[in-house]
Amino acid sequence: MLVQDMVVLSAAVFVFWKRILSILGLSKMDTDGQEMGKLRYTHILTGILPFFLLGAIFYNFIKALFSPQIVVISLIAGGILMLVAEGFKKTAPTATTLDQVTYKQALGMGLFQCLALVPGFSRMGATLSGGLLIGMNHKTASEFSFIMAVPIMVAASGKDLLENWGHLNVTDLPLFMTGFLTAFTVALIAIKFFLNLINKIKLVPFALYRFGLAILFWIFIL
Repeated sequence: MLVQDMVVLSAAVFVFWKRILSILGLSKMDTDGQEMGKLRYTHILTGILPFFLLGAIFYNFIKALFSPQIVVISLIAGGILMLVAEGFKKTAPTATTLDQVTYKQALGMGLFQCLALVPGFSRMGATLSGGLLIGMNHKTASEFSFIMAVPIMVAASGKDLLENWGHLNVTDLPLFMTGFLTAFTVALIAIKFFLNLINKIKLVPFALYRFGLAILFWIFIL
C-alpha cells in the first residue's frame, strides 16, 4: 500500500501541480495562462475533514465491516449511486471550473467521500456521483476529487512509511526506484486518460462495471 499510495500521489501532484500551487497561494496562472486563485486550501480542508473525522471515530468499526458480502453490497450500491447521479444531476451545473466550487459543494463532496470508508465503495465513484448531484459537471467533479485525494494520500503514505521504516533497506533502493518510476508512468497515463474519458462516457459504464464485478464476486467468492 505504501508504494501504491506514493505512486498515485506523485502522479496526481504532477498532473495538478499548477493548481496545487494556486491553492497554496504560490501561483495565480495555470499552464494556459488563465488566472486561478478562487479555489483555496480551505475548500480542500472543508472537503477532507468529514473523511478524517469519521475515519478516526469509527476506525475499529470500519475494520470489522470488511467481508465479501459487504464488498458485494458496496459494489452494487456504488453502481446504483452512479446511475442516480447521472439521472438526477443538475442540467445546468453551477460549478463548471474548479474556481466556481463553493464551500457548500466542497463539504457536500466530502460527505459523499465518507462512503468510501465502507469496504468496496469506490472513493472516486462516490465523490464523482456526489459532485454531479450537488451541481458540478463531470470535469470539475473529477478534478476536485483528485486534488482532494492528495492530502489523504499524503497522510496514508506517511502513516505507512512510519510503520514500515524498520523494514526499509538501502540495497532495495534501485529495485524500488525502478518499480516506482514504471508504476508512476502508468498512473500518470491513467489519470490523464480518465480525465479525458469521463467527459465522454459519463458514469453509466462504470456503474455497469461495478454490477458485473459484483456478480463475479457473488459467483466465485461467496
